[in-house]
Amino acid sequence: MVVGAAMMSCSLAWGQKKDKSGYDRAARAVILHDAVVYVASDSDSQRVSLVTPGHEVVVVERSAPWVKVFANTDVEDDQEDKPEFGEEEAPTPASGWIRDKGVVSPSTPNGDVILYGAAANLEDAATKPNAPKGAAMAAHLLYRRVWEYFPQSPLAAEAAWRSADIRWQLAKFDISSLPSAKEQDAMLRPTIFEGDMKKVIKNYPQTKYAAMAAYRMLDNKVCGDWQGLPKCPEMEARLYQKYADQYSDGPRAAEALYNAIYREGVVVTMYTVEDDKKKADAAATQVQALAEQLKAKYRDSDFAARGVSIAFKVQQGVPIYGNDRD
Repeated sequence: MVVGAAMMSCSLAWGQKKDKSGYDRAARAVILHDAVVYVASDSDSQRVSLVTPGHEVVVVERSAPWVKVFANTDVEDDQEDKPEFGEEEAPTPASGWIRDKGVVSPSTPNGDVILYGAAANLEDAATKPNAPKGAAMAAHLLYRRVWEYFPQSPLAAEAAWRSADIRWQLAKFDISSLPSAKEQDAMLRPTIFEGDMKKVIKNYPQTKYAAMAAYRMLDNKVCGDWQGLPKCPEMEARLYQKYADQYSDGPRAAEALYNAIYREGVVVTMYTVEDDKKKADAAATQVQALAEQLKAKYRDSDFAARGVSIAFKVQQGVPIYGNDRD
């Protein structure tokens, strides 16, 4: 789960945020729970804002058991790279007082583990029935604070990946509900924001996290619906094969190669229906070659057996796509 300190030095620059607001970023901190912001250090005073888990504050003054803060000072940063879907509008930054509890800053002892654990708990909660509102987005933000606040932590690389992946999945889910999600051409549907994934690849190259980020980004290139035409599965087969070649040691390489095999098998079926024997035979040959490659390189993977099964069906003339009954 963790990576060595040698891999962390590349993330130092990533952990530095641009100071666009004028606030002292050295005093920034993150809240682990819902925190009410009051006008004064008195719970009977007027409430001016609410800080939710993962959002930042800038600590201005401490007067136990209270902390004076500028709350939600990360709004501008969130808006800068906000995807089209997956986030609600954040509240406007506000000055006031919060209770001095559940506040984690870059100087908090064991802060990286605290933030990572809080994020993991919220990520798990988000998968449960009746999940707390906003749990997934809070997990995204808290994982993000791990690599921002503690770039040399052995947890930084995985936290960066998890943060990016949660945001990606939320956006993908929202986009999947749109009519344009079924468009054949990927250019005709909204693009999932790639900024976080690209940061993972840039700052943690040659790691499994970079390989997984690159795999996720294929979502923006595949077709929404094949519409029974070979153009899409042909293109996607090349896409997955190229990925498997580039990230051959990554955790998604076997899956990518299987996806290429399956799509080539689909192409065989489609061209057979179109009575284009030359192209069907060429695709069938590619299926066998890729299945052999998958079996040789990833013998212990379930995808190897699945690929061999697809190759056998193609060899036997069994349709891979559509109705396979004779």
